[in-house]
Amino acid sequence: MKRNDPISHLMSRNVVTVHHGDPISKVRALVREHGVHHIPVVNGDQLIGIITWSDILRVSFGDAFGTDERTVDATLDHTLTLEQVMKKDPVTLAETGTVREAAEILAKSEFHSLPIVNGGKVVGIVTSTDLIRYLVDQF
Repeated sequence: MKRNDPISHLMSRNVVTVHHGDPISKVRALVREHGVHHIPVVNGDQLIGIITWSDILRVSFGDAFGTDERTVDATLDHTLTLEQVMKKDPVTLAETGTVREAAEILAKSEFHSLPIVNGGKVVGIVTSTDLIRYLVDQF
């Protein structure tokens, strides 16, 4: 394994993002449509937060009671804003960072995704799963 592999070898470049003013129902739709669990939140092209599927599950009790999706979406959209649910100012890694740096950050943290940025603009994302797959490929 190469200790200094650039993070660009590993990161997903087609990052699904949401705008900070979007409703929570849009996040739920993007999770279903793209199969992602971590979505950076932007203001223009600048990263301001991140929202995860776990964040959505934490506030959407309707999912636990078998309530239909439209009811859950409507309830969330009228009760909470995206900015109330998202994690503000997430930890990031510069595009010039390494796989090792990403692994060190994720190993010491309670979160499982790391936005990759260039000047505050999201250019990629790396998850714990990406790192595990990378390790598997090395052996």
